[in-house]
Amino acid sequence: MYAGNKSYEGLADLPSSLMVFPLPGVLLLPRGELPLNIFEPRYLNMVDAALRGDRMIGMVQPRFDVGDVDLAGNPPLCSVGCAGRITGFMESGDGRYRITLTGVARFRIGDELDGRKGYRICRISAGEFVHDLLEAEGEDAVDRAGLLRALRAYLKANNMETDWESISNASTEILVNALSMMSPYGPAEKQALLEAEDLKARADTLIAITEMELARGGGSSTLQ
Repeated sequence: MYAGNKSYEGLADLPSSLMVFPLPGVLLLPRGELPLNIFEPRYLNMVDAALRGDRMIGMVQPRFDVGDVDLAGNPPLCSVGCAGRITGFMESGDGRYRITLTGVARFRIGDELDGRKGYRICRISAGEFVHDLLEAEGEDAVDRAGLLRALRAYLKANNMETDWESISNASTEILVNALSMMSPYGPAEKQALLEAEDLKARADTLIAITEMELARGGGSSTLQ
């Protein structure tokens, strides 16, 4: 379907297997920027391996529907994650890494490969998410005004302020994805935002989740 379309050539940059970093409640989306503080030895090794290669790491959540999750082991993973490229790197004096991942495209997890290196590696396929590679794809269909109304209501309910000038100047794609990534919702909600079919569906999902939280009288002061 997309053969010969140069807009999708970046799909070839995604490997057929990818090192994955399982973190509950953490969301990466295409062109979003995710800061991470890496300190566990196996994930320090993972970052080293990524820096020696294509600088790619897959962010994925452990499954949240299987009871208690042992993050120190190898918990079962959600079926969809997002590949990110390391675009920022700093080593602290105590041996930690501070990195920034910039989202590239979502992927679906296949088989898990030999984990003798400590970190986890999975086969991935990204064909169904090829439209992730198109910047600003679907912006015109997004109910930006509805999203901003939901944001205003959330901030008011939690006695919070924000930089409205920056929000006004942000593209619709950046706004939807940034608000989704920094939202204070749980793993199930974050996964729903990740797996939303397109930008409009993601914005609609974020509005619906926010309205449900407000209806329940919920909220959190962690949204910034």
